[in-house]
Amino acid sequence: MNTDPHDRRTFLARIGLLGAVAGAGALLPGAVASPGARAASGARAASDPLLGLVNTALAELARDTLNGLAVFVVPGPDAYSAAQGTRRDEPGAMEANTPDFLIESLDNYVPVPDQLAGPLASALANGLADVDVPLPDGLRPLPTGELLDLDQAVRTLLRNDETVPLSLVIALLLNSLATLVNPAAVGGAFLSPFARLSFAEKAEAFRMMEEPAAGLVSAIDDELSGPLQGTASGLLEFIAGALLEFSAFGTYCEWSTFDPASLSVTSTPVGWRLSGYDPGVIDGWDEFQGYYQGRKEVSAR
Repeated sequence: MNTDPHDRRTFLARIGLLGAVAGAGALLPGAVASPGARAASGARAASDPLLGLVNTALAELARDTLNGLAVFVVPGPDAYSAAQGTRRDEPGAMEANTPDFLIESLDNYVPVPDQLAGPLASALANGLADVDVPLPDGLRPLPTGELLDLDQAVRTLLRNDETVPLSLVIALLLNSLATLVNPAAVGGAFLSPFARLSFAEKAEAFRMMEEPAAGLVSAIDDELSGPLQGTASGLLEFIAGALLEFSAFGTYCEWSTFDPASLSVTSTPVGWRLSGYDPGVIDGWDEFQGYYQGRKEVSAR
């Protein structure tokens, strides 16, 4: 593994973690341990404060990235929509709690096998520093020891025997593409580079995902084994469409206001307000009314 501090600093900046953890001075005094010893463990260490800190920071980074994704599909009056240049007065994805829907769906319901999610996370972690990007002056320089230890903690969390949350994998992918579209996105408001992009730049990131760059595809394929090798291109194309569909569905469905106990909504869902849906209008009845114009059968000619 390349131990060049510049490469590691670039990697941490590109996923948004250098500013989230290091730039804010959040490294815990005395929390750093030997990078070699931590890498050898190959698993989360509950007793390691730095691993716990990075794990929490990665979860917040994933949420921030999905905030930027959700408003890309359904903007509203929130700060993320304003940052991408599409602020609207009516409620949008943030008011519908769409990021929570995305995290819940990606982490608990989307059937992505561990043998695919893990290598994908590792590929992104290992390949994010391949393309150099200029780092903003505002990021606090870290001593080399802290920088390498923070980098190693991230890689250890991504290369462990536990399930890697798919929401984090998606966040790494979107932030990787964001810094390719606009290298300046490594610094600015919000935690994640993707959330800092304009609407047009986010669209370009999705174009790149649907027409995967050879370097990104190669980095992922190199981490896959057996029959999964050579599937990266199709995987990225599928992910691109699914993310947009999930964001739209999460905003327009009743998920955030549905009460499973009473099988009813507790308040008017954002999707109903946006679409003008009137729950008092009934489109049909359960009773069978007969065939159209009295027809009894249909034959192909």
